[in-house]
Amino acid sequence: MSDTPPKGLAIGLLGGSFNPAHRGHLHISLAALERLDLDEVWWLVSPQNPLKSATDMAPFDERCASAQTHAADPRIKVSDFELNAGTTYTVDTLDALAKAHPEHKFVFLIGADILIEFHKWREWRQIFRRIPIAVFARPSFSSRALMSRAAKRFARHRLRERLARRLAWKRAPAWIFMAISLDTTSATKIRRHRL
Repeated sequence: MSDTPPKGLAIGLLGGSFNPAHRGHLHISLAALERLDLDEVWWLVSPQNPLKSATDMAPFDERCASAQTHAADPRIKVSDFELNAGTTYTVDTLDALAKAHPEHKFVFLIGADILIEFHKWREWRQIFRRIPIAVFARPSFSSRALMSRAAKRFARHRLRERLARRLAWKRAPAWIFMAISLDTTSATKIRRHRL
């Protein structure tokens, strides 16, 4: 069997509210580009995260502009795909992306804090079965993330970090925990300081 990747790009998907975007998003994206050997990272700005309150959510256009300001690398693309596709849940967004871009290979990028609550997401098991996932270390969350319900459920599909550069070409379920340098930036803290 050939080890040559199929045609198309290897793309990391970093979804979120970006309320606001910050250097932590950039930190994870640059690490993903380098360590996972990705061609691009797409920042999927969510019109409204179903697990977050809309009360303190900035307008969509403002959050997209914030993301554009922080996407300080030409390989990082800010996307309003979810708004245009009319999707709210990640599982539906992934289906829509696969249909819109069958030529590309996608990797789902999340922080360790997200893995802790991943079992609360709609059809979270299906997400694991549909797309390879890279989980990035976050301050004070990493050990809990590796003991989370999702991590335990898919423990036998966890790959060694040395295989990170091939993750985009692995068949799901496949996930890797990436022990990167830590960035303490938090959108919640940024919003608090603005008050």
